[in-house]
Amino acid sequence: MNDSAGQPLAELLDERQRLTNIGFRMLGTMADAEDVVQETYARWYRLTDDERAAIEVPAAWLTRVASRICLDILGSARARREQYVGEWLPEPLPSFVSPVADPLDRITLDDSVTMALLVVLESLTPAERVAFVLHDVFAMPFEEIAEIVGRTPQACRKLASSARAHVRDRRAREATAAEHSRVVAEFWDACTTGDLDRLIAVLDPAVETRSDGGGRIRAAINPVVGADRSARFVLGVLSKSVDLVPSLEMISGRTGIAIRRDGAVSAVVTFNVSGGLVRDVWIVLNPEKLSTWSVT
Repeated sequence: MNDSAGQPLAELLDERQRLTNIGFRMLGTMADAEDVVQETYARWYRLTDDERAAIEVPAAWLTRVASRICLDILGSARARREQYVGEWLPEPLPSFVSPVADPLDRITLDDSVTMALLVVLESLTPAERVAFVLHDVFAMPFEEIAEIVGRTPQACRKLASSARAHVRDRRAREATAAEHSRVVAEFWDACTTGDLDRLIAVLDPAVETRSDGGGRIRAAINPVVGADRSARFVLGVLSKSVDLVPSLEMISGRTGIAIRRDGAVSAVVTFNVSGGLVRDVWIVLNPEKLSTWSVT
């Protein structure tokens, strides 16, 4: 089947996964990524037949448009974050692949979707994030990135270099996957036994625990800072809910904790581990950021 301009429809739809992957890494949530993909295709079909026929590489056109939409969203993200209730965290992704999920909508899970990296990307400027994601993750030439961000290729190289240095500095301290899993397992063992001292011992003295409820689920409005306060906070939350069923699982490519109530995921806990200690605890409770966990 072809679209009205003769372009094979299947070929166009094959780009959905790539566009979703780009959108998620740019924006940090599946909902935003899906909105970007829908708007990108809507713009394609709003073109006239002659306009579509004049586009030599539709896949490249779709990527450019999706990236520009992401750049616009990132530009307004600061205002949106100011209106957000409490801490804002990227969306944690389950590492399973459901047989009923549309393969066109699957996110490719790799080191570019770990929570640690997504949190770092949040600290970049919109232009830095776009340049880094498109070049370092998706290998797009700087000449094409320049068309998207409205700067010269040389300027885009500087943007990507600045972002890369920032990311490299943070990730240089990040534990390997094996070390991460070991430390998280120690964290969880201490939680299950209620051993406060043991839990404190696995936390960095300056650890920060952030909870994202989005104003929909009760969560700590501000970060909980320090090993003692974080340990008491975590143990206090667990002791108040006897109907929670937590389990260690692969989340966004790293070991984390999924917490279920009546079989449904109600919270996902991910970590930043460095130097054999937990330096960040990220707790996502906002149901809008847990929708991918409902696919079983």
